[in-house]
Amino acid sequence: MGDYFGAVSAVFSGLALLLLVTTLLFQQRELQLQRRELALQREELVASRSELRRSAAADLRGLHVQLTQMQMDDPSLTEVWNDFPGQPHSVIKQHLYANLTYSHLLLAFQWGDRSEDDLLREARDIVRSPAFRRYWAASRSLKASLPPDSDEGRMFRLFERAIAETGGGDPSGPGAGAGSGAGAGA
Repeated sequence: MGDYFGAVSAVFSGLALLLLVTTLLFQQRELQLQRRELALQREELVASRSELRRSAAADLRGLHVQLTQMQMDDPSLTEVWNDFPGQPHSVIKQHLYANLTYSHLLLAFQWGDRSEDDLLREARDIVRSPAFRRYWAASRSLKASLPPDSDEGRMFRLFERAIAETGGGDPSGPGAGAGSGAGAGA
């Protein structure tokens, strides 16, 4: 009878050990699933944060466009924030429009809608315009001071390259070399 209880006890001990190992394996699997779920939630949070930044950047660009449009429509507003003092309003409007174009391309580049090759092709077309060349001459010093590893710095170098490839030259005319204030850059 003692051997019988010893055998039954060994069987129950074996079953208990088997259940313990099975429980630990299930817990390990559950922990792995929870870790994966947390990793997915973290990725989703990062993606959501990125989308919020893009949305805020788009809203800020929209405000920039509105302010610029107001300044273009009302010459008296140019006196408030004028990066090109002493220039006729027609030249200031051209500079403001050139800056909007440049800012638009910068945003597309930052969002990944345009590669550096795409930007260079577009820049080659844009810099052929004498009005854009005058804007570039007036705002170049500000753009040249941007950090070289920033998106703005890379875009500046692309436009400089496009100007060099399309014949460079001095964009003479009204507005050349004037001002380099805060709104001259993108």
